[in-house]
Amino acid sequence: MAGKRAISRQSLPDVIANDLRERILSNELAEGETIRQEALAEEYEVSRMPIREALKRLDAEGLVQLTNNRGAQVTKHSLEEIGEIFDLRIMLEVDLFRRAIPLMTSTNFARCDKILDEMEASYDADDVSKWGALNYDYHSNLYAAAGRRLTNDLLHRINLQSDRYVRMHLSVMKQRDPAKEEHRSLLTLAQAGKIDEACALLDNHIRRTKDQLLEMVAAKRAADED
Repeated sequence: MAGKRAISRQSLPDVIANDLRERILSNELAEGETIRQEALAEEYEVSRMPIREALKRLDAEGLVQLTNNRGAQVTKHSLEEIGEIFDLRIMLEVDLFRRAIPLMTSTNFARCDKILDEMEASYDADDVSKWGALNYDYHSNLYAAAGRRLTNDLLHRINLQSDRYVRMHLSVMKQRDPAKEEHRSLLTLAQAGKIDEACALLDNHIRRTKDQLLEMVAAKRAADED
């Protein structure tokens, strides 16, 4: 039998990709911004090889677009693409929620309730870095009972695209209180087995975010051009 092999829990490209992903989602690295391998290698004090691998992973996630062998650009979605991202969320999430509600157990409800407490604490602490992750975690747990692995894989990729816009919506447009109320209501309706009402609220919840974001992003881009 072969000897024991040490396995690194997280490789250097993983660490760099995770950090760059957070910088993109938090808008520290803005849409359209050029990312150069040489500059990142110097910043992280590594060779260009792990930088290149990290950028390839982010390119596969759709967060950056590799421009050449020397760098990448943070993905800048058109207004139509932003709208499409949220339309896809509505289509997938409402279907998952409808399937999940009849199958949800006390364990599912308790998990969602715990995440809501963490979300509300992050709102109160103005901890922007946690909003997106907790929001995705909460919605994922609302739908977990549906057991739709392939749909959830698709939704995970879509949520990587929507995360930075969700954070922008909560931060810039001061939508924390409405978000808190709606998230609580989604869980309450699910616990009551009110499937149609819960799904209608979820549809409105995502659609309102979409409409307000499109208006905000359009205004910001117009101002930047001036």
